[in-house]
Amino acid sequence: MKIISQKQIRSLNISPATCVEWIRESFAIKQWAELPAKISVHPEDGEFFTSMPCLLPTPTIHEGIVRFERRYFGIKEIHRLNDSVPSLGSDMMLYDAKTGELLALLDTDWITTMRTGAVAAVASKTLRKSNAENYGIVGLGNTARATLLCILEQEPDRHFPVKLVRYKDQAERFAERFSEYRNVSFEIVESAEAMAGEVDVFISCITNAQGLLVPNEQTFRPGVTVIPVHMRGLQNCDTTFDRVFGDDTAHVRGFKLFDKWHDYNEIGEVLAGHDPGRLSDEQRIIDYNYGLALHDVVFAAKIYERLQDNCQEIKLERETNKYFI
Repeated sequence: MKIISQKQIRSLNISPATCVEWIRESFAIKQWAELPAKISVHPEDGEFFTSMPCLLPTPTIHEGIVRFERRYFGIKEIHRLNDSVPSLGSDMMLYDAKTGELLALLDTDWITTMRTGAVAAVASKTLRKSNAENYGIVGLGNTARATLLCILEQEPDRHFPVKLVRYKDQAERFAERFSEYRNVSFEIVESAEAMAGEVDVFISCITNAQGLLVPNEQTFRPGVTVIPVHMRGLQNCDTTFDRVFGDDTAHVRGFKLFDKWHDYNEIGEVLAGHDPGRLSDEQRIIDYNYGLALHDVVFAAKIYERLQDNCQEIKLERETNKYFI
């Protein structure tokens, strides 16, 4: 079994543009994956352990015919605990899906952050209106950084005016992080509500929103695309926006207002060309990407293949003959 640390993953210098490619690839094979909905337990209010399994299909081509073989199975454990430093963390066990061999134990904090940002970037490009210009971000931690990195490198020739909601000195530090990027400019605003009426793509990366970020959803302009990366704080848009998208129906089916969503479909159907997505530049759209083990296992498998010969290995002594107790 290989041990793959976050430091080793970061040493690969995987670009945000590559992360976007991997997300598009994973959505393309989603229909052939076995992807049960994640399961969570909650030790205390606001805390959780969440298990995320996925059996990953691997495409092979034989005599011009694409076949899918089971090659990898992964299960990710992600936690948010008050006494953990940092409070949010995650790990994955990656298996050979044919033999059951445990191939690797991976620290998946980098994977979680970058695949989350890449999904938000893909969704924003896929669902925005045709003449979208202004982006807005509230919640300026690592997830927001990953999201904007992927947005900028997904379209390096496009300029992005981005509004940032002020919180302590985070907006200034966020803008400084992107000082080397020439395809973005920033404006700092005082509240999410003030920003809502001025942007075409509204992205929230607040991890634990208390209450509604924009109490009057009519503040959002026609044609807006709203992406609540961490799900909370924008539920008042659920029943009033023209279309709602999610990354996987089984994962979002349990949302309180799911049965009242207008014209719902999965974002993968839009990427595959089966759904046009936005039907007009006047539609207001909200997109919930709950976070799929599918993406995590795709990232983990690709990282394992790049690092497997340069990782610490622990030999697991297992019985190979049948025995009786």
